[in-house]
Amino acid sequence: MSIDRRMSIDMDIEEFRRHGHEVVDWMADFLRDIEKLPVKSRAKPGEIIGQLPEKPPQEGEPFEAIFQDFQRIVVPGMTHWQHPSFFAYFPANSSRPSVLGEMLTAALGAQCMIWQTSPAAAELEERMMQWLRGMLGLPSGWDGVIQDSASSATLCSILTAREQVSGYGVNARGFDAGGRLVVYGSAETHSSIEKAVKIAGLGAESLRKVPVDGSYAMVPEKLQEAIREDRRRGNTPCCVVATLGTTGSTAVDPLAEIGEVCRKHRVWLHVDAALAGSALVLPEMRWMIEGIDAVDTFVFNPHKWMFTNFDCSAYFVKDRDALVRTFEIHPEYLKTREGRRVNDYRDWGVPLGRRFRALKLWFVLRTFGVQGIRETIRSHMEMARSVVERIEASPDFELLAPAPLNTVCFRYRPQGISDPDELNDLNARLLEAVNDTGKAFFTHTKLDGKYTIRFVVGQTYVSQRHVDQGWKLIAETAAKL
Repeated sequence: MSIDRRMSIDMDIEEFRRHGHEVVDWMADFLRDIEKLPVKSRAKPGEIIGQLPEKPPQEGEPFEAIFQDFQRIVVPGMTHWQHPSFFAYFPANSSRPSVLGEMLTAALGAQCMIWQTSPAAAELEERMMQWLRGMLGLPSGWDGVIQDSASSATLCSILTAREQVSGYGVNARGFDAGGRLVVYGSAETHSSIEKAVKIAGLGAESLRKVPVDGSYAMVPEKLQEAIREDRRRGNTPCCVVATLGTTGSTAVDPLAEIGEVCRKHRVWLHVDAALAGSALVLPEMRWMIEGIDAVDTFVFNPHKWMFTNFDCSAYFVKDRDALVRTFEIHPEYLKTREGRRVNDYRDWGVPLGRRFRALKLWFVLRTFGVQGIRETIRSHMEMARSVVERIEASPDFELLAPAPLNTVCFRYRPQGISDPDELNDLNARLLEAVNDTGKAFFTHTKLDGKYTIRFVVGQTYVSQRHVDQGWKLIAETAAKL
């Protein structure tokens, strides 16, 4: 194919410039006017794919037509996580400087697997992890790397723990026929823990769900009992996963006590702080990491509650050599003269290919500053407390779990209704009715079998006005039921 023919098929640089301005203008209008859109998509199953041709076009189409279809087909099919009335699941908050950083990452188009492929990407990532370590009050000797998600980071931790306890024998020889390697997490631990245990080859039956207390936090005494029982059976305790801010209710496992159990029994300790880790920028929240010296690995997600586009997960390790030894590979085509003088992050996780995730994080940290991040996260927690106060003041609503962070778990319990099944059905109907309005979006969990509505305050640009409107919508809808 000739160069002229190729250029006529692709977009030339001046078209790129013109359409780029159009796209940025659309993005700015979208972010400005997002409150006018329904938070949750109203698309029905099959509605989007039904508007898409079954086969790709044989000839290229103009950008104008593609962009029109994006606005006509894709946007109505999106649930808008950046809407300030998005109170569902967990924050996956972005910010305007993060979006701009992501655009530049796409323009650079770098594959950042080793230092040599983009020195700036490797060294900026190293520095950003140092910044985050200091901002959160983590031990100064720890090293960090950006992973794509907390799920991947936890898998890395379990794999490293597996290699440590086996003397790096599993990587070399596979599993022996001896005792089972066992992983422990609370009954409220994230589902990614079970997935990681399966991927690591330990088997789902090797995951022990440790009982929780009335606050849904792990009971250290029960953890110790489980470890002792496994040793008695000839099994090998491999890793404990403590959670700071469980997905269901943001319960905080008692790290100091769990750490003592792990020290006593010489078991690897990983901390999943995917959401709650961002709150450690607040000095008053550092109680969550009392006992951090006993921890081997720690993960939190700036892409959840630190205003950075998905994906950007910060993973810290006490022993970088253990991590690298678990994942390192040395094919001839990846060898470079820099060697150990630099960080080749391809050896710090599962994938070889890596995105330049540190750039958007750099933009966010410099734009907000530490103080701006503190003020924003603190305001989210204060708004969540205002919801707690409304629930406690209402005779018809019931708080179902402590709210140490930004998530409030509650249910509608009008006087005269006490049947558990009836209450569950009533709250499910309430949630569906609220979400069907398009004015806000909430999700649920179950705590002790109780259908629980979760009110999560964490979108970057949420204000007290949005929280008040969300609560009013719930209360008025409940009254109509």
